[in-house]
Amino acid sequence: MNPDLVEVLPGRLYMLRFAIGQAYLWCDGDALTLVDAGHAGAADAIEGAIRSLGLRPERLERIVLTHCHRDHIGAAGELAGRWGAQVLAHALDAPVIRGERPVPEPVLLDWEVPLYAHGLTVPEAPPVRVDRELTDGESLAFGDGAVVVHAPGHTPGSIGVHLPRHGVLFTGDCVAGVGQVMLGVFNVDRARAEASFRRLAALAPSVACFGHGDPLTTDTAAALRAAAHPAPHLPAAP
Repeated sequence: MNPDLVEVLPGRLYMLRFAIGQAYLWCDGDALTLVDAGHAGAADAIEGAIRSLGLRPERLERIVLTHCHRDHIGAAGELAGRWGAQVLAHALDAPVIRGERPVPEPVLLDWEVPLYAHGLTVPEAPPVRVDRELTDGESLAFGDGAVVVHAPGHTPGSIGVHLPRHGVLFTGDCVAGVGQVMLGVFNVDRARAEASFRRLAALAPSVACFGHGDPLTTDTAAALRAAAHPAPHLPAAP
């Protein structure tokens, strides 16, 4: 099934939305970067989406994986094999992506259990090579200086990717935008995920691109800050 193709920033940034999960295409002219790569079997659909924009998939230079889950890494190996793109991921998630270690199990809240079962209907991802293991604060050669932001909690090696020159932040699954801005679900360490959310919100982007949910392009910094620092519940009036 072909993804929905949504223009986020004209000529620069597009979202490819699948039934579960999504990926983002960043364009530096005709040089392309994917942030996440959809599910296994999605390579043809991603290639078709790129061509539909009048772009050439052979100009795909890198695939940045925000974390190791199947709906984010599934097509990365096939796309990299076709076009020679580098695959980049945080050093803590890289062994999982390569198939050397199991996917870390989340600590689920009760209401997350059926959602998690639905997420597992996505095809299991094959092992994917990782050409470059990332660490916090590294600069990447796209978006006029993208910066890796380690955001553990969803998985140990979850990252955000910040493009400060463009005010764009890719949050991975640390933050979600499904109906409202909220902490992402299925975390291995909820407290660390909450701390990572606060760190990402402090970057005050003008555009936030979530792993699930529509990108936020209006009042983005305020919405992230409010969700990351919710007001305390006041006691009921006597």
